[in-house]
Amino acid sequence: MQITATEAKNRFGHMLDACQRSPVVIEKAGRRHGVLLSAQQYDELMTQLQASVSAGRSGRRFYEQYKDWVDMNNALVAQSGIPGQEYRPW
Repeated sequence: MQITATEAKNRFGHMLDACQRSPVVIEKAGRRHGVLLSAQQYDELMTQLQASVSAGRSGRRFYEQYKDWVDMNNALVAQSGIPGQEYRPW
């Protein structure tokens, strides 16, 4: 759902109900300005973010432990590319 900032102000109670089903995008001056989420959606995003941050820490520990091996493989990829890359659509 997309609404203008004026609509959101005038229909705030309705927006609180609507964001329980899906995020509500609020536009101001014709541009996306904010998003109203339910508390549950916000909590889920924060949980995912926390997991991502934790995974990043694990990645750093892995790199510190196997730095030489990682650097060697990164150099090989930089030099030769990824095998089969030309067949990938992305």
